[in-house]
Amino acid sequence: MSERLLRVGTSYIPVSDVVRSVKWYSNQLGAIPSYLDESGKMAIINMANQSFFLVKAKEGECANFIDSEGKTRFSMSFEVDGENELMELHQELSDKGVKVGEMEDRGHPGRNFVFYDPDDNAFDVWSELSPAFKERFADIVQG
Repeated sequence: MSERLLRVGTSYIPVSDVVRSVKWYSNQLGAIPSYLDESGKMAIINMANQSFFLVKAKEGECANFIDSEGKTRFSMSFEVDGENELMELHQELSDKGVKVGEMEDRGHPGRNFVFYDPDDNAFDVWSELSPAFKERFADIVQG
């Protein structure tokens, strides 16, 4: 069977205040806003070669989940190209006042850290950029 699902086009992130979140993702992560509905209940931002819908959610909602051992987990992991990039991003986010976790060695290649948006949505960052992405999108990786 051939691969039919070619990429993840859009991810949805629950937020309490869409306009505030668009500003936060733009200022803190460099996201590019592309749509804000008139009601202020949904927006689209673009970053990391993907679109994200920021959707006004019920109070206290976020994209995190609890695993079988009771630990809160993130639902998405971003990649950077190497540990130096990871450390620089960690410092940059920390300097901007973003809530960031410690650098972690999880027993697999590379290192990780977790950061949080204003609604406590957790996102992981991993230092190992996919070889397939590097090959396919060399112009993006090389800047």
